[in-house]
Amino acid sequence: MAPSEDLPVTHHQSIYPGIDPSKFRDSCKGKVVLITGASRGIGEATAYAFAECGASLFLVSRNQATIDQTVKDIESRFPCTKVGSAVADVVQHEQVGDAVKNCIEVFGKVDVVISNSGAMEVLGVKMADQDPDVWWNIWEVNVRGSFNLAHYALPYLEKTKGYFIFIGSIGGQIRVPGSSAYQTTKHVINRVAEFAHLEHGDAGVKIFSLHPGGVKTELSKAGGERLLSILNDDVTLGPWTMVRLVSGSEDYLAGRYVSAAWDLDEVAEKYRERILKDDALKNRLTLPLDQCGRDMPAIV
Repeated sequence: MAPSEDLPVTHHQSIYPGIDPSKFRDSCKGKVVLITGASRGIGEATAYAFAECGASLFLVSRNQATIDQTVKDIESRFPCTKVGSAVADVVQHEQVGDAVKNCIEVFGKVDVVISNSGAMEVLGVKMADQDPDVWWNIWEVNVRGSFNLAHYALPYLEKTKGYFIFIGSIGGQIRVPGSSAYQTTKHVINRVAEFAHLEHGDAGVKIFSLHPGGVKTELSKAGGERLLSILNDDVTLGPWTMVRLVSGSEDYLAGRYVSAAWDLDEVAEKYRERILKDDALKNRLTLPLDQCGRDMPAIV
């Protein structure tokens, strides 16, 4: 496995002082948050986090029964929270468009959109041994689904100068044999986030590609036991990082890859200036050149 491309800062596996929920109480009051893949795992935990800090929610899932149960559970725990929902397959752009339109009809606006739906293959299966339809379906869900949501949501986010969070993965920064579909799609998501920011950032939309942590979920179970054995982060790590991201304190990271594992206070203190100067945390092709663009001397 190639070494991961990661910041040398303190890494967390659960809620830490920088994303302590007590700091964000009522921070999302008046905001409308739309989440796909919202009926389980990270999506469901994200809905709970935003409900806790005062947001209204619009939850999207492919499954009517599970999304109805999630809505019921949130309304029971947070009786003052307004919750809307829709059933949609993110691969079907008309369904995504209808879901976004429904959100606007219910709440009149949207401030935060989180593209959380995802798919993955069983870890360890080589490309030549993959089922072509299964392999391509992962691209359909992870890339096309994310594009569909961005396509319909970004015009409304321009009106509110809001936030769009693509759920990425550290998997997009590493190369593990037998993960050619999932990891390449997550690498692509980083670039999609960069383009979304390039094209809509001037209108005030802040966009991130976020690794939400290595969490055991129904999705990660599809990756098999080998993958599950290395997933030890708490499911709340990503959601409360998202709450912090939409608070405005990390707007300097817009258009970039961010990891929920990073201590964001430490990132700002140690790396903010360098990140901005080098336009870092973006996909790059490593070239055999020195910093002045000259050929590197041969190592003998």
